[in-house]
Amino acid sequence: MPPISPAAQQHLCDAECAWNTGDFNAIVLSNTIDCLWRNRVHFLWGREQIRTFVERSARREIDRRVIYEPWAEGDRRLSVRFAAEFHNDSGIWFRVYGSEDMDFDDTGLVKRRLTAANEHPIQEHTRALRWPSGQRPLDHPTLTELGY
Repeated sequence: MPPISPAAQQHLCDAECAWNTGDFNAIVLSNTIDCLWRNRVHFLWGREQIRTFVERSARREIDRRVIYEPWAEGDRRLSVRFAAEFHNDSGIWFRVYGSEDMDFDDTGLVKRRLTAANEHPIQEHTRALRWPSGQRPLDHPTLTELGY
């Protein structure tokens, strides 16, 4: 894929950082007030439903780590692929692979976000997304480098 625009790269960096640091306000406020989200089987409309979903996900997906990688970019559109790892309150670890397609408004806010993902349990020793809570270290391998 050709290099993506600086604005798209910044959006990915900000989104990944917000998820990895648990900054729910940053996640929610990066969307338009009437944003439409589809995340697997969940259909959400507007920031308040997005906030509820994100907060519920954070309670279920403990110690979540995520990496985003650009897939394609078009006029006010961005497709990314991602991988995430987390454990639930029973200590079972999971890995999620997926892709997201986002449409942006004139100001750069997400107005539509469609996510398709597959989730499966993993053994803790097979985790690949290992860093302390917070932003992904700059020297951590990318999805491509990890072979995902």
